[in-house]
Amino acid sequence: MQKPPIPNDESQRMEVLREYNILDTPHEAVYDDIAHVAAGVCDTPLALITLVDGTRNWFKARVGVEEELTESPRDISFCGHAILRSDIFEVTDASFDERFHDNPLVAAAPHIRFYAGAPLITPDGFKLGTICAIDIRPRRLSDAQRDTLSALSRLVMRQLDRRRRATG
Repeated sequence: MQKPPIPNDESQRMEVLREYNILDTPHEAVYDDIAHVAAGVCDTPLALITLVDGTRNWFKARVGVEEELTESPRDISFCGHAILRSDIFEVTDASFDERFHDNPLVAAAPHIRFYAGAPLITPDGFKLGTICAIDIRPRRLSDAQRDTLSALSRLVMRQLDRRRRATG
């Protein structure tokens, strides 16, 4: 399994993530609703809004994932790869992708095959996490689905910025 590289500006990215004061906060309906829209638009059984910190992916919202599952290790994450890009990171069949074929999330339950993640990008260009759609079968997003997932990532960031201003 190929671990995602750590971005050069990781300490700055982590500082910005902490400034948002979002990690380990309770569920908020607006984020849950956005994750539901992502799952519906992408026609996937799983969708997450994930914040990537130093060692974990923390799930702000989730669809199709057990309520008790609030995070996953960063070193086996698809999102760790997605935050290295400015556009959608799509893996059509993880079982044939050299980065993921032996990943425990692919080789065992939940047997991920498809992943599409749009980075959550701050106005200063820091990628805090992703909104992602996940399936247990191989697939590709249509152009319309890709456009909508990108729009949802911008919506999540606007919501995070609004929340940040309100909580000061």
